Amino acid sequence: MAKVGKRTAAAREAFAGKADVTVEEAMALVKTNAKAKFDETVEIAMNLGVDPRHADQMVRGVVSLPNGTGKTVRVAVFARDAKAEEAKAAGADIVGAEDLMAAIQGGQLDFDRCIATPDMMPIVGRLGKILGPRNLMPNPKLGTVTMDVTAAVTNAKGGEVQFKAEKGGVVHAGVGKASFDDANLVENVRAFIDAVQKARPTGAKGAYIQKVVVSSTMGPAVTISVDNAIGN
Repeated sequence: MAKVGKRTAAAREAFAGKADVTVEEAMALVKTNAKAKFDETVEIAMNLGVDPRHADQMVRGVVSLPNGTGKTVRVAVFARDAKAEEAKAAGADIVGAEDLMAAIQGGQLDFDRCIATPDMMPIVGRLGKILGPRNLMPNPKLGTVTMDVTAAVTNAKGGEVQFKAEKGGVVHAGVGKASFDDANLVENVRAFIDAVQKARPTGAKGAYIQKVVVSSTMGPAVTISVDNAIGN
């Protein structure tokens, strides 16, 4: 049997008997036990009563966390001419058209968000098999296919988080850093949960949000009371 380290053992002891706590209690636990040598990400996972294989049960959306994510987001933008210059001025890390398509086809995927102006979609469409599985495909419903590239780039770099139900109906995301104040983490978590709640699809039946779990990158997980999470 593998030996458990002192830090892991102490964290498990701190979490023992703690379940279905409030968002505030969960954040205090997670922060106190995030003791890695780097600033751990606070992560949330939500089990939903949906089957994403059915179109009317897919959950997908975007939310701007009020206190940001604490993560540096690299943004790639497909645009030409004036819109390309606008994207660069807004802080985009990579801007291009056919040249950017060729770079991605060659394996260069050093970005976290991909934005495109509508006229670029015939080019971007050729990258569906590459960008799609990585959740990088621009989508007008998520605000990543737009003529307002300034707003799209600013939002992406300012704490906007995309979410999508994966196999088993689970959505997850990073909602801040362990170095954040408790109150800021609580606000971010509640904003994320609220966005997922509002994204309930028409095909969802019965209990929609079934379980909410939070943890830090290297720490144990704790469940949040669903009633507290959704404000009941």
